Amino acid sequence: MKDGKVTKLGAFLRRTKIDELPQLYNIIIGDMAFVGPRPDIPGYYDKLLGEDKKVLQLKPGITSLAALKYIREEELLVNREDPKKYNDTVIFPDKVQMNLDYLKKKSVWYDLYIMCLTLKAIFVKNNFTK
Repeated sequence: MKDGKVTKLGAFLRRTKIDELPQLYNIIIGDMAFVGPRPDIPGYYDKLLGEDKKVLQLKPGITSLAALKYIREEELLVNREDPKKYNDTVIFPDKVQMNLDYLKKKSVWYDLYIMCLTLKAIFVKNNFTK
């Protein structure tokens, strides 16, 4: 996505996900995990009800299957007539469901699988010339 506020270097860092590296500190001190739901903006996870609240049992993470599915979320939303409504009614509920599924399947092997998928998404499928 073209954003006049982002330098070429900044765009490269975002596209390659290198801008996520500082979060390793948060993993080291135990505030985050490699795999877990991406931290979301206020007004979403804090309003979950019922079974959906179980997502809050997970530490936030750098990657997840939901993050991979919506790796180009900004581009997806920019093409919508009402991006907020689309996020609220389609994307966010899907992320919650995917994170609940992760909670049920969570294991070291499943985390390694998700991390491998993440590396593949970054290094194999990522087009660095955009």
